[in-house]
Amino acid sequence: MTIENISSNKSFEGWHKQYQHQSSSLNCAMRFAIYLPPQASEQKVPVLYWLSGLTCTDENFMQKAGAMRMAAELGVAIVAPDTSPRGVGVADAPDGSYDLGLGAGFYLNATQAPWKSHYQMYDYVVNELPELIEQHFPVNTKRAIAGHSMGGHGALTIGLRNPERYQSISAFSPIVNPINCPWGQKAFEHYLGKNRDEWLQYDACELLKNTTAKLPILVDQGTSDSFLDEQLKPQALIDVASAKQYPLTLHMQAGYDHSYYFIASFIEAHLKFHFKHLTA
Repeated sequence: MTIENISSNKSFEGWHKQYQHQSSSLNCAMRFAIYLPPQASEQKVPVLYWLSGLTCTDENFMQKAGAMRMAAELGVAIVAPDTSPRGVGVADAPDGSYDLGLGAGFYLNATQAPWKSHYQMYDYVVNELPELIEQHFPVNTKRAIAGHSMGGHGALTIGLRNPERYQSISAFSPIVNPINCPWGQKAFEHYLGKNRDEWLQYDACELLKNTTAKLPILVDQGTSDSFLDEQLKPQALIDVASAKQYPLTLHMQAGYDHSYYFIASFIEAHLKFHFKHLTA
């Protein structure tokens, strides 16, 4: 698999770089960003995969989250893929809505036309992207996964479905119960069809009910998030974790909203959480 470097910027003695490649999973050109800490010049380092939310690209987290200083201190690489397939011939929402189509891949494998020929983000994140990263960069096979909003949904579902591939999971403002919220219901009906049984494999609450794994999870949620009650519903995850005695830590952070100001305020704690488990 070949990759093309399209930008490089030195940051905290490490390097932030963007690459483009042809994705076999998504049947289109894809872009991702990687931050390589200074330790990567001498040894292979663990990787945190970051999944961003609706409307985002690979750039939002890298530019706004303020994660690179702590990643450089800890010696952790960060990989941020785009949030959906893109390009000529890739289906988009007919009305141009932000919560379906481009920028809204929901980290699942679509089964319905016209989405299924490109929208295979689950396979891309779980298999193709890590294989590409481990082939081309000085990283080891210790992986963690995290994300925000739609990306928090992706991190939780991918981590819970693949506990052997990740050491830890974290999320900011995740969509934890998409089968019961408007964003999830709209996306799942288009991508997966009307059979709600097919939706359960991409719902963190449903997966948590049935898992036998105990992968540590950290979640931060702002109490002033405008999407809190209608879309995010963190109490549903708390209830399932409590019933399962699952190792979930969920902080309700007073006064914080859904923005990158919130993520930047707590990203260092998430990086330290992952570093603890990546190096255990």
